[in-house]
Amino acid sequence: MRIEFKELYLGNLKIELPIIQGGMGVRVSSSSLASAVSNEKALGVIAAVGLGEESGSENRDYKTRSRAELINIIRETRRMTKNAFGVNIMCALSNYDDLVDAAQKESVDVIISGAGLPLRLPSFIKNTQTKIVPIVSSARAAHIICSTWKRKYNRLPDAIIVEGPLAGGHLGFSGAELKNSKEVFLDKIVQEVLGITHDFGCSKSHIPVIAAGGIFDGKDIARVIRLGASGVQMGTRFVCTNECGVSLKYKEAYMSAKEGDISVINSPVGMPARVITNEFVKKISEGKRMDFDCEYRCLSTCNAKKATYCIAKALLNAYRGDMDNGFAMCGANAYRIKKIVSVKELITELVEETKRCLTNNE
Repeated sequence: MRIEFKELYLGNLKIELPIIQGGMGVRVSSSSLASAVSNEKALGVIAAVGLGEESGSENRDYKTRSRAELINIIRETRRMTKNAFGVNIMCALSNYDDLVDAAQKESVDVIISGAGLPLRLPSFIKNTQTKIVPIVSSARAAHIICSTWKRKYNRLPDAIIVEGPLAGGHLGFSGAELKNSKEVFLDKIVQEVLGITHDFGCSKSHIPVIAAGGIFDGKDIARVIRLGASGVQMGTRFVCTNECGVSLKYKEAYMSAKEGDISVINSPVGMPARVITNEFVKKISEGKRMDFDCEYRCLSTCNAKKATYCIAKALLNAYRGDMDNGFAMCGANAYRIKKIVSVKELITELVEETKRCLTNNE
């Protein structure tokens, strides 16, 4: 039976290309990148984390600035694309409820939520337009979310993103799991989550499963589609595009990285995080404390008194190009990127390669 590379449906929302651009925080994926992806008929995604740090409105507190800036970016993205786009909002944010409320009041097409279990997410959605998509790293998490949402809100996810251990940024695995690649890998988790969605789905309620974490090229996309995934989420590949708003030095860290330069560190979020090693990363990995004042209190899971560095400041510094005082988050395959391209070039390449691999069974 021939397997097709076809559109992705999130409820009644149709995405022409089944590719979701991963939400990358502290302004890595903002209006320029998200709108460019959506204009190519995939799903662009804004990241809501780290938007209050650089507002310039010093007379307002961080949470007020964060909400206002998220609304500004949503509206700016809407001016730049007529197509659907989403917002990624981490559960670990101290102002999670407020940011979800802001996004749904703006009637964003999709809210994607991970870095914890978004068990209360349906309770915040008051409109009939916004689709809600949790990120999970296990079938157990998918089952908990589906059963909780069904029991409490009579609602199921419009899709589930399954993020494997090769993902970038914060990871939903323990250090031991990340080392045991024979037992923990994306394809296995996707198949297990497909079993969960089959149990909860019905003829009127199909739950698409989106594969993420280590998806790099069309061959990877074709592989997970053959497994039964309805699409993919990709973050790392979109960093080295013209439309991504990070500094050139941030992109150069990707293009100059070797496989051995990519490491996993402990994040104040309370999860492992995959980054490109530099001098700053070496220092924090050795336990050296970077002096900082907690200006934001942006993470509910962060204990500023025990943390050795402020991840919000480190990522904001990197976004600006100050790699001496920050680092670039990335997926495990970031070292394979060697040039900067446009979003259009990247998506065209991915689509053509995926179709070829599916046709030729590569």
